[in-house]
Amino acid sequence: MRHRLAGRHLGRDTAHRVALYRNLITDLLRYERITTTEAKAKEIRPMAEKVITLARRGDVHARRQALKVVYDPKVVKYAFDEIGPRMANRPGGYLRITGLEPRKGDGAKMAVIELVDYRNAPATPRPERVTAAPSVVRPSVPVASAAPELVAETPESVVEERSADLTAEDSVTEDSPEVATEAEAAVEEASAEVVDTVQAAVDEGEAAAKE
Repeated sequence: MRHRLAGRHLGRDTAHRVALYRNLITDLLRYERITTTEAKAKEIRPMAEKVITLARRGDVHARRQALKVVYDPKVVKYAFDEIGPRMANRPGGYLRITGLEPRKGDGAKMAVIELVDYRNAPATPRPERVTAAPSVVRPSVPVASAAPELVAETPESVVEERSADLTAEDSVTEDSPEVATEAEAAVEEASAEVVDTVQAAVDEGEAAAKE
């Protein structure tokens, strides 16, 4: 039983667990930000903050004590030269733990542990606004497929062409009202024929669509 025994075992013996903590602290001080499980992040947080406190002191004895925890001497130098001066006016609370979504596979709780003034944090991407495509209203009767030549040739254009031909042949002028009356009647007859033809084509298209 584990009565009155503090700390997490993490399924490891003492030597393995201490080596794990030292590796995590070394990487945390090297990169200033790491991603690990929430349990490990909570365990190494007080240990890493003690190393940063030693870096704030900056004397030789503090460096030797930091080397007992941190594996890489270059990381100790970086902590004493860069991190310590940045935290000179902050009395504790050097690290931040942010929870992440569970890990795929075993569902372990993940977290990011980083310095509170982490400099190389990537910018938060802003979501792009998505707009719906404009709706297109299609005709219920496929008139173009039934009679494309009739749709292209509108009744107005046909009427204008026939009136122009009739005017050229009969020499219609403003001084001859009888000829003008005959021309108007011919134009009305031509327009009626074109409308009937287009209506017949539309009726055929509807019948084909129903079939």
